[in-house]
Parts: sequence; structure tokens; C-alpha cells
Amino acid sequence: MDKTLFIFGFGYSARALARLLQDEFTIIGTSREAGADVIQWPGHDITGPLSRATHLLISAGPDADGDPVLRQVRDDIARTAPQLQWAGYLSTTGVYGDHDGGWVDEETPLAPSTKRGQQRVEAEAAWQELATETGLPLHIFRLAGIYGPGRGPFAKVRRGTARRIIKKNQVFSRIHVDDIAQVLAASIAHPNPGRIYNVCDDNAAPPEDVLAHAADLLGLPHPPADDFETAEMTPMARSFYAESKRVRNDRIKDELGVKLLYPTYQDGLAALLKAEA
Repeated sequence: MDKTLFIFGFGYSARALARLLQDEFTIIGTSREAGADVIQWPGHDITGPLSRATHLLISAGPDADGDPVLRQVRDDIARTAPQLQWAGYLSTTGVYGDHDGGWVDEETPLAPSTKRGQQRVEAEAAWQELATETGLPLHIFRLAGIYGPGRGPFAKVRRGTARRIIKKNQVFSRIHVDDIAQVLAASIAHPNPGRIYNVCDDNAAPPEDVLAHAADLLGLPHPPADDFETAEMTPMARSFYAESKRVRNDRIKDELGVKLLYPTYQDGLAALLKAEA
């Protein structure tokens, strides 16, 4: 049987994986928006394409009503489960909540402090329930903050719109999109159903340090500093500062044999700037 990867939510991270696997897999992706290389869904019947899948990736996030994939095609996935060799669900490190800059790993109890994090916890549980019922070979990947081509800090620094928001003890973990792709590919090559993986780099850091380093690479002044308590921010932007933690990534290295392409944000930003040139 030819290998076919069916992807719900053919977005930024999923496309990076598709590029990596395009010579080995037939790729079928869905998107809410119409496009030449995707099935617009919801809106089109996906029963036929889904029935051909040997591998499944869920990259579509939950909403206030739960997981949109399970809400609409749970029975179809249940029927497909016995033929699937691998299934992956892209979650977030936001499920761990706030740890005041402390370390978390995959065994840390889930205690989200935002609505988005709670929705992810509920979605993870719903997929795990389906896996228990059907034998779906589910793997969960908890992604840190994603950056990569087109999603770096350079544009804002160049425009002069970047601000270094200063909040004491605030640290984030990050991951380059190409490292997300290689982690998923490594899991596909070595399935271990039921396993959960944190996907992040080695260098959790304050966000203001990342912006300052980007400015240094560009030879520009550091963006102005704003105190978190008084800074003008959207509710969405402010919510990202509700949690501070350092995320351990030993499992992707020890179990999947992953060697990060960009183990620090310094490595990743240097590569992005070099690619621009």
C-alpha cells in the first residue's frame, strides 16, 4: 500500500513536514481556504481521500466548541483507524500552564492558565479517548512558540515597530518550523503509539533577549523597552505573558534520535537572515 499522509489543517507547520516527506508520501491536506494544493474543508466531502490514508496528522486547533475534526468526522476516522500506521496531533506547551520560569517535561501535570490552553487539554483528551476506543496509533506533540521563514522578528525590528516587553522572570521556549518537521518525520519512522513529545529547542529565553539579538544581527538599535504592567497590548498578546516556563526536550532526542537543526534561537535567527540574503 502506498504511503499517504492526510493532514487536517495544511498550515505553516504541516507544510514544512509535507516538503520533507514529499518524495516518500502522497500528501493530502485540508484547509478552510480554497487552494490548488488543498481540499477546502469544511465544505467538501473528504470520505474518499481520508479512506486512502496510511498516516494522519491533525494540525487544526480546537475552538470554543471543541476539536473541529472530531466534531465533524470522528466516525470516519474511527473507521480508518485500523489501517493507519501513525497518527499525530499537534498540541501546545500551553497545556502545562505557568511555572514561574521553572522546568516542565512530558510528565508534568496539565494546569493551563489560559482558555486556549484549556481547549488544548480537552482536545488532547478527546483524541486519546478515540485512540483507546479504536486503536488509533496516536502521538501527541506539544509545540513551543513557532518561528521560521516569514515568521521571525526581523520585519518588526526593521520597521521600528518591535517592542521589548519586560516582565520579570518571563521565559519562553521556541522551535524552528524545520525542527518540528524533522521531529514528526522521526516519529513517523519510529512509531510509539500513546507517546507524548515536547517539541522545543534547548534555549528558553526572555522574549526581549530575542528581539535584542535580532537587532544586533541587523546592526540596528535595540527596540524600545516597555514594562509589561503598563504596556499597551491586545488581550491576545498579553495572554502570551500569562505563562513562564522552561520546557525539557530530552525525549525527542533520546527516543527519536533527533539532533536539532537549530538548538538555540541564535542559531535559528542567523539561519533566517542568511537565507534572506
